[in-house]
This record gives sequence, structure tokens and C-alpha cells, in this order.
Amino acid sequence: MIDWDDVRYFLAVARAGSVRAAAERLGVNHSTVLRRVAQLEGRLGAHMFEKLPSGYRLTAAGEEVLELADQMEVLSHQLETRVLGRDQSVRGLLRVTLAPPLATHLLMPDFSDFARLYPDIEMEILSSGELANLTNREADVAIRVVYDRKTLPLNLHGLKGSDVFGGIYMSRDRLAAWHAGAPDPIRWIVISIHGIPDWAHSGEVRAAEVPFRVTDAEAQVVAVRQGLGMTTLPCFVGDADPLLARVPGTDLHMYGTLWLLTQGETRKTKRVRLFTEFVSRRLAAYAPLLAGLSLSPD
Repeated sequence: MIDWDDVRYFLAVARAGSVRAAAERLGVNHSTVLRRVAQLEGRLGAHMFEKLPSGYRLTAAGEEVLELADQMEVLSHQLETRVLGRDQSVRGLLRVTLAPPLATHLLMPDFSDFARLYPDIEMEILSSGELANLTNREADVAIRVVYDRKTLPLNLHGLKGSDVFGGIYMSRDRLAAWHAGAPDPIRWIVISIHGIPDWAHSGEVRAAEVPFRVTDAEAQVVAVRQGLGMTTLPCFVGDADPLLARVPGTDLHMYGTLWLLTQGETRKTKRVRLFTEFVSRRLAAYAPLLAGLSLSPD
């Protein structure tokens, strides 16, 4: 089977009249052009050019190939235009990957607004702790909290958002009971895989030595609402919950920076561009909430 790239190099030489001019037009070195033309000649079993002092001249076989190569180029352009035009329509599947708390506690209303604006876009929200691989097209857009930009693959295109901070929270009722001197132990509520951070014991409220462990973020929030104790939560979760309050004497801590990530040609499709522009505006409006500046600690 003939490689279309070899044909492109052949066309460049035929039109430019020299290997060097073709290389400059294609943005490669002249040895690459020679190699590609040689590959095409080997595949077809015929010489395409005669090398003359004035440049390269097509042979009879080259003239025949040129006519067909011109047709191939036209068809290639038509194919690209048709596929790109289809992909630029505001329809089709859009897969978005993000951590569950970002979906359930922050962005789901915005996803719903976007879906109402573009009813022909089929949205798939992949809210999971697993990182979907954008390069392998497991998702079209990733919304991630990243502590160090250098850890992201270089082939991802990123829109940098706000810094994300967390705090230590307990239920308002439990905090009131603590102020009143209730003797009930206050446990530290942790997701099993995380453990208790070193800075957890720095506040005014002391936690019991025996923690309360859960396996996911939603159970963590429910447990702290029930007055079992205190836990660390993103500010966009804790500050937005009317049943929770920040623990006195504790500081905010930074989780990382929010990034809106896309990859390669995917980011050029219209539905992806519309979505990233829409969500980036919403995220900008959430900056105070994400940074823990939407209210003062109790």
C-alpha cells in the first residue's frame, strides 16, 4: 500500500523543481525528502525524476504518477474538510473526567446548564478517583487539581484555574457542644487510604486517639455532619455546607491548582471548545470559594 506521506513529498519536489526547495516548503531536511521519494519509487518500481543540473525533472512514469497524485491530494483535502466539518458541529459525545467532589459539590449545576444550552451534545461525566488517559481518548476534557504542573504530561493543553484550598470542619452542633464543654470524644474522620495528616492536631479542638475511617468522600461528609468529629475538606465543600463550620484555631492548606486539560486535536473540536470556555468562566466565578475566601472562620 502506498503511503500518502510519500506522495506528499513527491508532489512537493515535482512542484518546486528541487529537493532543497521542497524541503524548505515542508519544513524538513533534504535527506528526509530524498528518503521519502526513494520509498515511493521502490514501492512503484519506477524512477519518478531525472536529476539535471537545473534541478529535478519528471520521468514519463513520474508524469503519470503526478496526475494521480494531484487527484489524491484533492480527495485528501475533501476528506479532511468533511470530517472536520462534522466534528465542528455542536453534537456528539463529550466525556469529562474529574474527581467526585468537584462533580457533586461544585460543577454539576454548571454541567446541567451546559447540557440545556446544547441538547445535541451527549455528556458523559466520569467522576472517579481514577485518572482517565486523555492521550488514549478515554476522555475529552479533564478537570484536575494539580499540585505541581510539571507532573502533567507535556502533550496536554491546559487552562490554569484557581488555587484550591482545604480546611478542617466539624458540624455546627458538635462545635456548639464542644464550646459548652460536652465530654463526648471528638474523632478525626479520615478516608482510609489517606490517614491523619501531621497538622491535624494543631487546632484548639483536640481529637481522640481512635479515628473514624470511611472509604469515600461522600461518606466522609455524612460522617462529619452526624457530629462524629472533625475532618479535612475542600473549602468549596465545607464552606458551602450550612451544617458545617471550620474548627477554631486551624489554618487553610493548599491542595493544588485547578487545571482544565485537553489533548491534541480533540481540543479543537467545537463541542470541546464550547465546553472549556463555558466551564472556565464558571470556575473563575468560583475562585473565592475554591480559595476559602467566601467566608471567615468561625
